[in-house]
Amino acid sequence: MKNFTGFRHLLLYSFAFIPMMAFSQSEPMLRKLSIAELAIANLYVDSVNEEKLVEDGIRGMLEKLDPHSAYSNAKEVKAMNEPLQGSFEGIGVQFNMVEDTLLVIQPVNDGPSEKVGIIAGDRIVSVNDTAIAGVKMSKEEIMRRLRGPKGTKVVLGIVRHGINEQLKFTVVRDKIPVKSIDAAYMIRPGVGYIRIGNFGATTHKEFEEALDKLFLLGMNDLILDLQENGGGYLQAAVEISNEFLEAGDLIVYTKGRRVPRHEYKARGNGRFLKGKVVVLIDSYSASAAEIVTGAIQDQDRGIVVGRRSFGKGLVQRPIDLPDGSMIRLTVANYYTPSGRCIQKPFKKGDKRDYAMDMIHRLKSGELTNPDSIHFVDSLKFYTLRKHNTVYGGGGIMPDIYVPLDTTKYTKFHREISAKGILVQTNLKYVDSNRKKLKKQYTEFQLFRDKFETPQEVIDKILKEAEKQKIKPKDDEELQKTLPLLKLQLKALIARDLWNMDEYFSIINEQNDIVIKALTVL
Repeated sequence: MKNFTGFRHLLLYSFAFIPMMAFSQSEPMLRKLSIAELAIANLYVDSVNEEKLVEDGIRGMLEKLDPHSAYSNAKEVKAMNEPLQGSFEGIGVQFNMVEDTLLVIQPVNDGPSEKVGIIAGDRIVSVNDTAIAGVKMSKEEIMRRLRGPKGTKVVLGIVRHGINEQLKFTVVRDKIPVKSIDAAYMIRPGVGYIRIGNFGATTHKEFEEALDKLFLLGMNDLILDLQENGGGYLQAAVEISNEFLEAGDLIVYTKGRRVPRHEYKARGNGRFLKGKVVVLIDSYSASAAEIVTGAIQDQDRGIVVGRRSFGKGLVQRPIDLPDGSMIRLTVANYYTPSGRCIQKPFKKGDKRDYAMDMIHRLKSGELTNPDSIHFVDSLKFYTLRKHNTVYGGGGIMPDIYVPLDTTKYTKFHREISAKGILVQTNLKYVDSNRKKLKKQYTEFQLFRDKFETPQEVIDKILKEAEKQKIKPKDDEELQKTLPLLKLQLKALIARDLWNMDEYFSIINEQNDIVIKALTVL
């Protein structure tokens, strides 16, 4: 009876949050499921992996529900939580792989690697005397060797430009912060820019720090960039929304079949209650990003610019299982202050069609022509102060729509980007010229105004592309590709010499949605 007891314990643990009445009603189904697992484990003609059998059973049940209810094993849970929890334990470097060698882009400020003297441009070639360079080791395996519990030591073999012998550094692993704010800088005099990558445990604290920095630099108005923000913690979205809204303003409410209505309201202690706000969204802005956008739009606090958001209005409750795995079960819908649920339509069990939504949008012409979008009158709502018309049931429609410029990225550009030629060429250039560039451009302002991407770098990209049988169809396509290529390279070089603020400071100058926001302000 060992198998039966273990499986039953798992089921009871999983359903511990369900009221006893509902649990008693489920007893016959639980017994049926237990008997099936017991029979397969003990009577099936071949041996079976019971752990996989149970996992497949859970996945099978969840696959018949909505597209966002899901099961993750312990390893997947750990990888999924790190960006949201705001830290992991390791050596503290930003890196990239150049061919088969780990190249340090930047050590984390005041992190364990920086403390022992590891610098940008260093190559990590061994970990605890085991070679990781030139041995075709996977990136995942390299990361596994570098990460480890806080307080443990790891000996790194380093190759550095200008030093003949290999250097050895003993690094004491520590908690490494994972930032959820990608950039915060002054995009124009009086106008600040903050880009949030996801909504995690540290997002609000990071946002407060970003506001402090920008206020000191003279910020009056703000561009809040939520493009490509896939969401995260609901509470983080509530805290960010609170920064903009008056006391008592409704931010969002949730409601489900067994989850009573729960409202989240602004406390009135926000730091940005007066200045103009423009929120940027695109087709990949989802979940928590849509909560913030919906609150600001419905309360008529700011203007939304961009393209229709993803449309995820479902709330998942994490159900932790004894082995570290987790079920994320949809238990409620969330609603913006005007009462709209922005969840886009889906068929239960049909995740493929749901995943193809972006392709459908492109084919329908929506991304290039907003007039092709049709909302039904039954999903019409009104903002709370100015009574502007807004719609539910399919993402958030911006106040000002910015069509996708499909001519900007040529086929040639897409191919060299997909093959990694652009990034690899940039890394090699910076690696060879870091000291010279730092000496020539002592501050970013000088770099932004004076630096032009060298022709030799473009030539190397074209040569490598040709080597991989990637060619522009004609000179016209090549000439159309070069301006964006040069801008991207300049932005990547700025990132590697400074940080992400400088990267976005350059790349945003060709982002149509950002440019439209600036004209609005």
